[in-house]
Amino acid sequence: MNWLLGLYREVGAFASRQGDWVLPTLARLVFAAVLLGYFWASALTKLDGPFSPSTGAFAQIFPKAFEAVGYDVGQLGLWQRPVVLVGSWAELVLPLLIVLGLLTRLAAAGMMGFVLLQSLTDIYGHGAAAGAWFDRASDALILDQRALWLVVLAVLLCKGAGPLSADRALGVEPTRLAA
Repeated sequence: MNWLLGLYREVGAFASRQGDWVLPTLARLVFAAVLLGYFWASALTKLDGPFSPSTGAFAQIFPKAFEAVGYDVGQLGLWQRPVVLVGSWAELVLPLLIVLGLLTRLAAAGMMGFVLLQSLTDIYGHGAAAGAWFDRASDALILDQRALWLVVLAVLLCKGAGPLSADRALGVEPTRLAA
């Protein structure tokens, strides 16, 4: 039995030593495979040009306000246009930064805020069902799915981009993390 416990401890110690490079590398790979295309496709529906938001962008980001003004963009307040532009550009730039591993912690924090705002807009603005945690079903589009997105982003926020990144190449991230 002692042999088995010793083996367990050795495997655990080996896995712990690998966490500083495996977790951020896998988190960026999973983000690229699962979310990069999603966010870019979404952002591109919101822009008619670099500084020209589409009408649909206002419907996606400010659904109740847009409906209240009879779907007339000209009737919206002054702050909605910059919010739509900044949000659309954030949806393009932040995922790219994460995939490149450039300013990764900042990009991950920004994406976490973006996902939280997106989720609140979907629930309160569009009336999407949030789902429930601890309900034996893992398919709720808001709570279950986006919680997993936030965990991937939390790994990047806490661990950085990992060794194969622009952050490491530029010296922004330490080559060896302190214990």
